[in-house]
Amino acid sequence: MTPSSRIALGISYRGSLYRGWQVQKDGLMTVQGSLENAIEKFTEHTCRTACAGRTDAGVHALNQVVHFDAPVRRDMFSWVRGLNAFLPSDIAVRWAREVDARFDARNAAIGRRYRYILFESPTRPSIENGLVGWTFKPINVDCMRESAAMLLGEHDFSAFRSSQCQAKSPIKILREINISKKGNYLFFDFEASAFLHHMVRNIMGSLLMVGSGVKPTHWMQDILLAQDRKLAAPTFSPDGLYFIGPRYEPSWGLPETGSEFQDLWALA
Repeated sequence: MTPSSRIALGISYRGSLYRGWQVQKDGLMTVQGSLENAIEKFTEHTCRTACAGRTDAGVHALNQVVHFDAPVRRDMFSWVRGLNAFLPSDIAVRWAREVDARFDARNAAIGRRYRYILFESPTRPSIENGLVGWTFKPINVDCMRESAAMLLGEHDFSAFRSSQCQAKSPIKILREINISKKGNYLFFDFEASAFLHHMVRNIMGSLLMVGSGVKPTHWMQDILLAQDRKLAAPTFSPDGLYFIGPRYEPSWGLPETGSEFQDLWALA
């Protein structure tokens, strides 16, 4: 490895205390700011990082992929141990790889995966507070599955797009929405080419309106075709949302982790 080589990192974090991934002008605590601070302390150089998918305030990540141009020589295991020594306990570097200078964590991703964990109970969560979403209403999973299927494929997702979204186009390919349940926990797995700002949380809010019987199953297709954010449900809580991670072509040689967390909170 030579100085100024490009390094990719796999990062996991609990987002509860952070204002999201991206550094904020107001100086409030962010994941990116904490990581770049750790890199500066470890290398004694200032580095800017870029990630595969910017997460919102309160959203967690299991395999956020980051790249930066390293100004010093370090073994890969040293990047992991060294950065973790300077990171807070709710952020951890899981792996490090030297990559081709053409690699870009965001632009090289061919897909992204999210999981939403929902706690269905008359009473709010306690131990899982901040780690799961919550509904006190009984949920009809079959109705939600029927509605979710209407969103699959390539569509204009303007109905589920935040007004602050900076994406060039609202057209995305939603490849999977899988809904499962264990005990009081519901698991929503999403995979798409890319996601718009608040897209998963906005879809979650609308799915829950169908699942709780407030709206009929065909309502999901109606709002999708209308392409009007005002017609869809309010943005749902970030608490149970996890960025599982991006997908890359195997030629980049990066570990595709996150699958070992697929049963997170899947209690027997």
